[in-house]
Amino acid sequence: MGLKPTRTPIDGLMVVEGPQYRDNRGYFWEVFNSNTWDAFGLGLTVRQVNQSGSMKGVVRGLHFQHTPPMGKLMRVTRGAAYLVAVDIRVNSPTLGQWFGVEATEDNKIQVWGEAGFARGFCALTDYAEVQYFCTANYSQTGESGFKWNDPDVGVKWPVDKPIVSAKDDEAQSFKDWLARPEAQLFKI
Repeated sequence: MGLKPTRTPIDGLMVVEGPQYRDNRGYFWEVFNSNTWDAFGLGLTVRQVNQSGSMKGVVRGLHFQHTPPMGKLMRVTRGAAYLVAVDIRVNSPTLGQWFGVEATEDNKIQVWGEAGFARGFCALTDYAEVQYFCTANYSQTGESGFKWNDPDVGVKWPVDKPIVSAKDDEAQSFKDWLARPEAQLFKI
């Protein structure tokens, strides 16, 4: 009775859920256990943990790191957010396909994406905090991304008037990313 991974239609991407133990004091939840991940056959090594806070309607993404490649386990620690992952692995049968799920501080859903997925989210509550367990340390020269509303990907964000940073709004297109030599780092 521990963490339970559920595969998504995109290989390399999983939704992870686990039991909460509640009593009159509150709850306990095992967020991460390396033995469990090893049993899943993933051998996940956490190198860095990040957390962001966002107002309702904020869209962050779509981001990834190619050098060194970075996988991410994302969860919501406060409020609710729509977590998104896009397959950017060259030659993948699901290249350019996306998956999204609502994660909340109550449902404790986590989303795991190996290196080769662009990640983003939309804050659904007045305030939401999202935490990222990363398999590599941040590298400014190795980070990249593409436009959050790229029509070739077509993420259906659950917000009418998104609040987006200038960097995310001016990001390259998905096609431009695929034309860069670094895209070949995610070739499968």
